Amino acid sequence: MNSVNKSALLENSLQVAGVIDREEAKMLIDCGVKNLGFPLRLDYHKEDLSDEDAAAIVREFGERANFFVITYLQKASEIVALCRKIGVSIVQIHGEITVGELKALKEAAPEMVVIKSLIVRGENLPELLQEVEATRPYVDAYITDTYDPDTGARGATGRVHDWNVSRQLARGVAHPLILAGGLNPGNVRQAILDVRPSGVDVHTGVEGRDGRKKRELVAEFLREAEAAFEML
Repeated sequence: MNSVNKSALLENSLQVAGVIDREEAKMLIDCGVKNLGFPLRLDYHKEDLSDEDAAAIVREFGERANFFVITYLQKASEIVALCRKIGVSIVQIHGEITVGELKALKEAAPEMVVIKSLIVRGENLPELLQEVEATRPYVDAYITDTYDPDTGARGATGRVHDWNVSRQLARGVAHPLILAGGLNPGNVRQAILDVRPSGVDVHTGVEGRDGRKKRELVAEFLREAEAAFEML
């Protein structure tokens, strides 16, 4: 599996999710993106590429970037098998996984960097804090994302949630917190200044109408995010 630079992943990190193919991965890396995610084994969304294509990208570019799997799988054994197939040692879990399965995941693959989603549904901060308390021994970082009541999607909705919830989590949770949910070049600077997260994640916010990442949007997003982190 590809080696992990935890510092680059979790400190002032900039990650792009939803890599479609080799050409897009290369463009993102050439722009300076260090953390790239493959959504696989999803819930409400269609997968962008096959396991085989994702694994080929990791083999080719694994020395230049951190790659991770974004998944809704809920069984530790299935998560480990998928990550080993792709060749990554970072996983971002968006499904409703139990504490027992998170514990089993850490026991089965202690080298794995586990990022767990915290899905913001209005003002559900108390529930999220309870979730953190129960899961923190078995995860390395959290990512806040947005719930879509129209589809039931937990993340990758293109919707902004209440940043006040993420801000309180960033202040109150010892683990690194990555902010996602409707970020784009126009709002990422203010989002970072408001929330003060450890990192930010973008997906649809740097895509064109054809669903592909656009170099100019990626470059602008990176400039705005880096400027904001320098201001903190």
